Amino acid sequence: MKHFVLGIALTLATPALAQQTLEQRVAAKLAEAPTGTRFGLVVADDTGREIVAINPDGRFIPASNTKVYTTAAAFANLPGIDQPDAIGGAAVRLEGEDVVLEGRGDARLSSADDCTVDCLATLADAVAAKTKQVRNIVGDDTFFPDQRWSPGMSWNNIPSASGTGISALTLDDNELKLTVSPARAGEAARVELWPYFAVTNAARTVPGSETRLGWDRDPNGKQLRITGTIGADAQPKSWKLGIDDPADYAAWRLKALLEARGVKVKGHVEVRHRPVTPQDDPADPGYAAARAALSRLPVPLAALTPAPLAEDLKHINKVSQNLHAELALRRIGQFQGGSGSIPEGVARVGKMLAAAGVPRTAWDFSDGSGMSSYNRVSPRGSVLLLRWVAVQPWGAQFRDTLPIGGVDGTLARRFKGTPLEGKVFAKTGTLNATNALAGYFTAASGKTYTFAFYANDVPQDASATKYMDDALNIVAAGN
Repeated sequence: MKHFVLGIALTLATPALAQQTLEQRVAAKLAEAPTGTRFGLVVADDTGREIVAINPDGRFIPASNTKVYTTAAAFANLPGIDQPDAIGGAAVRLEGEDVVLEGRGDARLSSADDCTVDCLATLADAVAAKTKQVRNIVGDDTFFPDQRWSPGMSWNNIPSASGTGISALTLDDNELKLTVSPARAGEAARVELWPYFAVTNAARTVPGSETRLGWDRDPNGKQLRITGTIGADAQPKSWKLGIDDPADYAAWRLKALLEARGVKVKGHVEVRHRPVTPQDDPADPGYAAARAALSRLPVPLAALTPAPLAEDLKHINKVSQNLHAELALRRIGQFQGGSGSIPEGVARVGKMLAAAGVPRTAWDFSDGSGMSSYNRVSPRGSVLLLRWVAVQPWGAQFRDTLPIGGVDGTLARRFKGTPLEGKVFAKTGTLNATNALAGYFTAASGKTYTFAFYANDVPQDASATKYMDDALNIVAAGN
């Protein structure tokens, strides 16, 4: 028989199915998961009574389930969340002959050709209307401390879109699209990529349709190496590449847009970062003076007003957008004049959890997205939070941000054809050896239940999601 860690003593002898308790039936299903998988599950009814509790106070890596905590804290802390985002929009100003592009934490600034809202082109137009000659283009992301990656995030994620740099000056999701297409057999593969990175293309076109391509880039390096082969009859292959210095990239794009508008750029691209200091920690004696300095921002030549932040919170949870979640945490950390550091954002999440009655032992966070392997939560703590959220004035709006089983977001392909299709509203989480799911579901009885479900130590690059989904259907069918 396969074994897994439940953290409580359960008898899995073989009584008739009809004589098993609900918890025993759930445990039997989870026992089918790959050997070594450690599960934690709490399901509570609308009174708070726990109808299933498997390792309820165990501490689990939550992966992107962390976004539940971050987005809930944004709803709980940030004012005007349903109004146009007058605080976060990027701005440009002139400092002598230099153009300074300043980021203020907005996640949605775009330089796409078809951009209609929150567009870098709007700021380029304002500069071009003012002057036809400038010196340097400066990307300024000093609105937040320079914490581009969170503690505990795997370094190998840095070159990918999942681990792109976090910055107060964010453009195009801090990603670049790389496309590799076949040429004629024997020739180098064709590479499509904006010239922000320097490319060494060692990829070759071979006969047939088999493709074995790879790419690599050192952290904080701009030399991209493409290797492998692509079949002459194969379809193009695309990736999204992470950007390590978003402020540099944004200034580079603004330079190109200005030159396209007839503005002569005599100088070059520069960046301004704010080094992380002890004053970015709310416990430091110099914290008050440091955050007061941030309120004295120069008047811009032009500034953007993005769409309401609530729309982005929905995007974060539906598709599990890491960069946007990290920026939300920093926005939370800047509430009421804060410095926007990771520790400050986490501190405000902690205040929310205290208000929700979640024990301090039930959580630890080092980021806002769940990419950090240092994060920990307990199933019982997550359920306490979700039940508290449900009775807040914004509770229904928060629930609307969650993926729906078999319908949309990261749950679009899960629960299809089961009784829970369209009836589970929950945030997913996937990281190395980790699967997570937490939210709400409507059972066969029509009653709503709150749940938090974690699987850690999943071996052999396997997934525990099938067993978790089956277990939830068992619970839903029996209640």
